[in-house]
Amino acid sequence: MTGKVAIVTGGGTGIGRASALALGRDGYAVVITGRRPGPLEQTVRDGAADGSRMLAVAADVSDPGDVRRLFEQAQSQFGRVDVLFNNAGRGLPPVPLEDVSFADWQSVVGVNLTAAFLCTQAAFRVMRDQDPRGGRIINNGSISAQSPRPFSAPYTATKHAITGLTKATSLDGRAYDIACGQIDIGNAATDLARMLASGALQPDGSTRAEPMIDAELVASAVVHMASLPLDANVQFITLMATKMPFIGRG
Repeated sequence: MTGKVAIVTGGGTGIGRASALALGRDGYAVVITGRRPGPLEQTVRDGAADGSRMLAVAADVSDPGDVRRLFEQAQSQFGRVDVLFNNAGRGLPPVPLEDVSFADWQSVVGVNLTAAFLCTQAAFRVMRDQDPRGGRIINNGSISAQSPRPFSAPYTATKHAITGLTKATSLDGRAYDIACGQIDIGNAATDLARMLASGALQPDGSTRAEPMIDAELVASAVVHMASLPLDANVQFITLMATKMPFIGRG
């Protein structure tokens, strides 16, 4: 993978951090971004300890100006962009649909959907014009897009939309040798999902603990997707804890 460059959004913690470090170990130069400089800088230090080339760019990827600056810095530092992992995301505590505030709705849409669109758009502009042309975009979806959790309307709606964005990107990217795939993750042990291990609301109204998987397993899948030649693509992959309540949510 010498000479290849990856951008990972939400790269300071959780799945983004694990994936950025795994890509770095696989030989990629990695640009990570997120809103908090501290976790980003720690990830860069940890990557450097493994011999990885990493750059942290603090940014709000739901802001067009910040996204433009992110890609400009990636190109300035490393010359190109071969992989974009649209990983940044957020959810809300379980809230009845009728009680979701407009501000919370906008926040989830901004981080989960608008940010992915803006970064995809920026990646297209770079990947279509670079030499060699093309690249790969990987979207972090969710199994909730197919089987929602109770009281999760904003999160579920945005992750369902990500699937549409993945398909549209795959189609529109063909002309530029840009491949796009999606990974739907069930119960990775991150700060965002760790509460599920102690008790998660179920559709029948009960609350029970759910099994989790190590985020490193997700990182390995992301590296595999990224490593394929551009004439092959993992369109959709679901990686989940085997015994979690998903099929039928039971």
